[in-house]
Amino acid sequence: MARILVIEDNKDILVNVLDYLALKGFTTDCAQDGLSGLHLATSEQYDLIVLDLMLPGLDGYQVCQRLREEGRQSTPIIMLTARDTLADRLQGFNVGADDYLIKPFALSELVARIEAVLRRAGGDSGHLLEVEDLRLDLDTLQVSRDGTTLKVSPAGLKILELLMRRSPAVVRRSAMEQALWDDDVPIGDSLRSHIHQLRQVIDKPFTKPLLHTVHKAGYRLTGADSAL
Repeated sequence: MARILVIEDNKDILVNVLDYLALKGFTTDCAQDGLSGLHLATSEQYDLIVLDLMLPGLDGYQVCQRLREEGRQSTPIIMLTARDTLADRLQGFNVGADDYLIKPFALSELVARIEAVLRRAGGDSGHLLEVEDLRLDLDTLQVSRDGTTLKVSPAGLKILELLMRRSPAVVRRSAMEQALWDDDVPIGDSLRSHIHQLRQVIDKPFTKPLLHTVHKAGYRLTGADSAL
């Protein structure tokens, strides 16, 4: 599940893009101005950034250039803009964009371009997530800790991947519920039950706990001695 940051100030476009990406199985964060987008992009880990060109604060060119200058070379960027001249497109590529999509666009085309850019960047190739001695192979969905293979449920795998991708950051309950059930969250605290089951598998047999509850916020996966 790729994690995508969408930086777009038009609320209607932003909502439509976020809803469609969620429908296609992507995990998303968003920002509505250049400064907020730059902060998220530099403080979190994303597989790809969808970046509007005309933004309040810093524009898309500036955000892209700052990201490249600060060493985020491995994060692919797709620019969105109504400016369709050759000079505009060339400027976008010159500051480090990987692709350029002209507004108005079909959401299906955006997803097709995202998938193509991720393929070129190796974003959908097999790789390994690691936190301390815990490993998740995204090719085989095999989980192991300290060399011991662990059996994790399908829901637990979704939660674990999200936690490992964002480690050591706190993942809010709402983000986990969206990843598991989209907008069809079941009645009751099903998430707590899944967290309990996951903790029994990845923590209980081992001395050092990794899965921490952060009161009134969510959960985090870290080798730190305690939660925030």
